[in-house]
Amino acid sequence: MKKPWYKQFWPWFLMAIPATSIIYSLSIVYVFSQNQVDLVAEDYYKKGKAINLDLSRLKVADALKLKASLQVVDDEITLNFDKGELTQYPNLRVTFTHRTLADRDFTQMVSADLKGSYHFNTTAPVQGPWFVEVEPFEGDWMLQGPVALPTSDPISLYGQIKE
Repeated sequence: MKKPWYKQFWPWFLMAIPATSIIYSLSIVYVFSQNQVDLVAEDYYKKGKAINLDLSRLKVADALKLKASLQVVDDEITLNFDKGELTQYPNLRVTFTHRTLADRDFTQMVSADLKGSYHFNTTAPVQGPWFVEVEPFEGDWMLQGPVALPTSDPISLYGQIKE
């Protein structure tokens, strides 16, 4: 007497192949949806228009002969600022933008000490590839530069002209 189909090996084996691929595909979709990388901006047109504004702010920093260097040791960040043609040391907005992880970005408002240095601490040591922007509270000019941390060397921030 012949066994019914559901008691035989081959039908279950043949059904297991597509079932396994479906389960694997769903698990991959779940993993990728939980770990998205923020590389593409949704408002890319607005960001593109803002680049032109940023370039003019970089030119203003060059015209004012502004320079800055950044020193990062663990969670302590020191910004040495040469005020160039400015009359006083302004309050600065320092923005750290991570290259791929937008949730790690942070901005800090800082004031100068008597020597023209700006100091602040982060909640955790800053490591990895970053882009740093320094601008006054009013946003008239901007200095910027890429940073790969950790490093023991001071990092120069510049306007449009790299030095």
